[in-house]
Amino acid sequence: MASSENFVTLPNGVRMPIFGLGTSHGGGYNQDSVVFALRECNYRLIDTARRYGCEHLIGQAIKESGVPRESVFLATKMWPTDYGTESAIQAAKLSLTKLDTDYLDLYMMHWPLCPSSVNDVRSTLDDAWRGMERLLDKGTCRAIGVSNFSIQDLAELMENCSVVPHVNQCEFHPYQNPKELRTFCRENNIIFQGYCPLANGLVLKEAPVVNVAQSAGRSPAQVLIRWSIQNGVVTIPKSIKRERIKENCQVFDFQLSPTEMAILDNIQTSLRAVDPTELQGKIDDNKPDGYKLPAHLQYVPL
Repeated sequence: MASSENFVTLPNGVRMPIFGLGTSHGGGYNQDSVVFALRECNYRLIDTARRYGCEHLIGQAIKESGVPRESVFLATKMWPTDYGTESAIQAAKLSLTKLDTDYLDLYMMHWPLCPSSVNDVRSTLDDAWRGMERLLDKGTCRAIGVSNFSIQDLAELMENCSVVPHVNQCEFHPYQNPKELRTFCRENNIIFQGYCPLANGLVLKEAPVVNVAQSAGRSPAQVLIRWSIQNGVVTIPKSIKRERIKENCQVFDFQLSPTEMAILDNIQTSLRAVDPTELQGKIDDNKPDGYKLPAHLQYVPL
């Protein structure tokens, strides 16, 4: 996976692997699996977030793997309750502490939403982005971005920003393929990154996916990941199972044909693995980060 074809270059020149490991707390967390991904499968991009409650575990896994920190592209996200210029900076510092590192390769705003108590959402998002720009200026973050931003969200942020987001991370698979948003990102030099490339497993048995997998002689999961990569989209499949982690990374020794790509490119059915209509309630509910993790894995401040 060391080939230059396996990286994308962000607008500021930073190189980002096109393939990595996604993490969360919704599907569980397994420390040994993260170490396995890094040490045995050559994963070099790890994506996490404050909300997942596993930043401290990721930091430990990198050290346990023996892979040098500078060889790992580490991305995390602030939660909307952190939005604001100074609070964004403080949130980044806390993530640095949990991850046991002195810099982030990519730091993102998790959603274009704020707690319901916020009166001026747009100015709060702008304030948070100013904090991100300061983190970039100080070298705390090598790149800054957003997650789940629509064309309108990006356009409004860009009206007042000094630095255009380097990345926009959104759900991406053949059943959630926001072509207009991808075009907008490309035209504005924003790297589009996709999460849930397997739609949390919901599309693995869909006929178009199965048919392309049979045609390519690969598993449905490998075909979906390869489809993202051939579209130039950074992809971060999640799994806590070693066999799936290994299977997911074996996608650099084949290519989908133009016909196979076209089948997956032009699926008309829409499906979301993550329902954005549920997010406002989750932002307002004040549950602790990583609340779905077992107690022994949750972060305890020193």
